[in-house]
Formats: sequence, structure tokens, C-alpha cells
Amino acid sequence: MRERPWLIQGGMGIAISGWTLARAVSQAGQLGVVSGTGIETVFVRRLQEHGVDGALQEVFDRFPLQSVVHDVVAKYGPSRRSGPEAPYRVAPMSTHRNVQSSQDLLVLASYVEVALAKAGHDGVVGINLLTKVQIPTVPTLFGAMLAGVDYVIMGAGIPVHIPGILDQLALGHPVETALEMAGTVPSEQIPTLRFDPQRFLSTTALLRPDFLGIVSSHVLASALIKRSGGTVNGLVVEAPIAGGHNAPPRGALSVDEEGNPIYGERDRVDYAVLRGLGVPFWIAGGITTPERVREAMDLGATGVQVGTLFAYCRESGLEPSLRDAVLAAVRSESLQVRTSTSASSTGYPFKVATIEGTLSEDEVYAERVRVCDLGYLREAYLKDDGSVGYRCPSEPIEIFVSKGGAVEDTVDRVCLCNALMATAGYGQIRSKGQRELPIVTSGDCTNELSILLNGRGDYGASDVIAFLHRGLEASARTSFEQATASSEVDA
Repeated sequence: MRERPWLIQGGMGIAISGWTLARAVSQAGQLGVVSGTGIETVFVRRLQEHGVDGALQEVFDRFPLQSVVHDVVAKYGPSRRSGPEAPYRVAPMSTHRNVQSSQDLLVLASYVEVALAKAGHDGVVGINLLTKVQIPTVPTLFGAMLAGVDYVIMGAGIPVHIPGILDQLALGHPVETALEMAGTVPSEQIPTLRFDPQRFLSTTALLRPDFLGIVSSHVLASALIKRSGGTVNGLVVEAPIAGGHNAPPRGALSVDEEGNPIYGERDRVDYAVLRGLGVPFWIAGGITTPERVREAMDLGATGVQVGTLFAYCRESGLEPSLRDAVLAAVRSESLQVRTSTSASSTGYPFKVATIEGTLSEDEVYAERVRVCDLGYLREAYLKDDGSVGYRCPSEPIEIFVSKGGAVEDTVDRVCLCNALMATAGYGQIRSKGQRELPIVTSGDCTNELSILLNGRGDYGASDVIAFLHRGLEASARTSFEQATASSEVDA
């Protein structure tokens, strides 16, 4: 059995954790992770930007259903866009209706991302998905499995159904799940999401990847293991100082003077309970120094998951000018990160770094015209006529309200789908050449990047691993010294 990695590179979306970063981490012997969030949009926009090079063509040639490759390239290849200032051609938003072309695109996009991450080495690669983004999940998982993904990592909800789904996909069985809907809906009116992998498969069964659930507490960790319909192979225990989406505080929400949610005693993780669950766990959130690695190992962790340090390395998918802006702010000790309770339509707290020219600035946010054309964070609801509709509090307010949404839910909402796509350099181009503007999410400890930078202009993924490995070495020395001392006492 392959040794578990001590470091997991965080699966930062959209496309911040792309195949380039994941491959660099995997080549260094740790777990490189690609983000599966919005993967089909990322794929078709890259295709329109860069076309098909030799490496991509090699991956295409191995895909088991060549008709899908031909159809996708014909529809979204560079010839479908008139120039760099023209809008991207957009893939249709996913719905519960079983549209084969949408599922095919998801399978191909995920397959490509994982295959490119795994090319040229024998290291392990994982894929990260959000439980909250339900409709694309199963085709995305299957595409990753076709490419031989080693780990599936999921949070932003309690993904109790995913281990069983991985078992079914590995056997080539169809998967059916109920669509999650807002409000109370009679079971007979809830649509079923169905995906059948057989058209992609030969007689060979697929590798079932290990499943790691992201949790924020020992209580959720226990619930995930007990309620899952398949094996949970490990846990990532994420503190609220991590970037991106955070779990909300347990109990009634209260905020500090700056609007950040306040976490209390009920949110404290009991690591003795975690150790007693009998599965490996990695600690995430604020892992920016070797000392934090040592602390995690001393708590009994198998290792750590790291996002922020990798988000600003050379191999990251972050748009270069944004990376430069963050690093400049770190050097001047001026970077501010706040936890917004309103930015994300998921309802989860969301970390936002204050960067000039991004949606973190009130005047920039106010100038954006609301539009919803990616729709990953929409919720399904039952319309008055009994059919299923979709709505998002980040869409135009009058449209959201006309769908039964509450106007107060729209206040300060950010279209994270379009904004995070722009953060990776793939922002849509609107009328009169205006581009969607980005939003940068980062952990509370981002300013500690200065320790890693240490006077350098930039750094790579291998520098992050070497820097944090010092904590692993220190932990190993401490364990050896303790064992030696114990032996001397026994003698």
C-alpha cells in the first residue's frame, strides 16, 4: 500500500488549483489536487484561448469516446471565438434535466484536468468538489476516475452519499440521486439526477479513489463516518481561518465590529475524539509555517492541507497581476482579509481579501450589472405550476424576487461564479468590452507569506513543500527524543 502523503495541496477553485499546480506538487511526492468546481467552463474557455496543443491532444487521444472530443472541439474550439476581446462561448447551465451533451462535457473536462495533472510521473492526484454544487458532481467524479484519480476530497456540506457513489461508479453502475431543493417539497415532485457511465466503459472496472471528507468539527467527522453509504478513507479538519468558504459557527450567529462571524467553544475541535475514529486526518487552515505543521503532527494528524501558500506560487492558476498585488500587500504588511457572511449565495461565510480593483471594493461591486449565466450556486425550487425552477440571490434582484426569493437575501451578494472565474484569468467579456471583475479569497494568515518569501520576488510549489517540511522534521526529532527518553526511564 502506498504511504499516505503528509501534505495535501488545497483544492482551490475556480481553477486556482489547476493541473499545473497539482502536477508540481505530485511530482514532489505529495498529494496534488485539482479543483473540479466549474471545470467544464474552465475547460471550454481554455480551449477558446489556447486551442489544442500536443499535450492536450495526447490526452484527447486516450479518451474512450472520441465522438465527444470531436463534438466539444467543434463547438468550443478557438475558431468559435473571433478574438481575445470577444466574449467566450458559454456552456449551458446544468439542470436536473438529463442532457447528455452537458454530462459528456463534464466527463471530458474532468478527465482532461486529472490526466494532465498525472502526466509524466507516478505521484498521487486528487480532485476537490463542493457538496453544495450538486448537479455536476457525478459526471465530474466519473471523468476524474476515468483518468485514474487517486483521491476525492469534498466539503461545503456533509457528503455522506459520495463514498457510495464512488463504489457504484467504480463498478460501472448507473447513479441516481435526488435533487436537493429549497423548502419542503413532496418526495414525488423531487426530480432524480441520473448518470449512466456505461457508454464510456469497456469491461474493465475503474479504480475506486480514496475519499476524504472535509469537516469543521469532531461532531461532523463522527456524523460523516457513521452516516456514509461507503468507506470514508480519511478526513480533512478545516479551521475557520482557512480561505474560501468556511463552516458557519455552531449556534446563533454573532459577529464582531468588522462583521466577521465569531466562533466559540462549541466550534473547538476535540482531537481526542478524532483520533478515536480510526481514520487518518489532516489539519487545514492557517498552515503557513513549519511550526503549524509540527503542532498538527503532535495532535496525531497524518499531515496537513495547505491552500494559501500554494495560491500565490508560480504554478498557481491565479491571474498573475492579482498574485503580484497580494504579494506586494504582504510585503508592505497592508493586506486585509475579512470573513463576509453575505458575499456567498451558499449562506456559508466566505473569506475576501481587500485588493484594489476587485469586488472587495464597495464602488467596484456597486458598478457591476447583475447577471447569472454560470449558475453553479443556484438553488432548485418548486414553482407554482409544479415544475422545477432555479434561482440565485446574486442574479438580478427583480428576477430573484419574481421566483419567490426574499429581497433581503440579495443584499451584498457577489456572483462568485463569474468573479472567481475572473480571478483565474477567464472572466467573461460583457458589452462594450467590459470584463467581469475578480474577487480574491485567502486565509486569515496570508500575511505570514512574508516568512516564506524572505526577500524573494516569488516562489514555487517545491519551495512551499521544502519550507513546511522543516516542521515535519522537527516533529520526527521530538518523537525520537521522547521515545529515547522513555526507553532510558524503562531501563
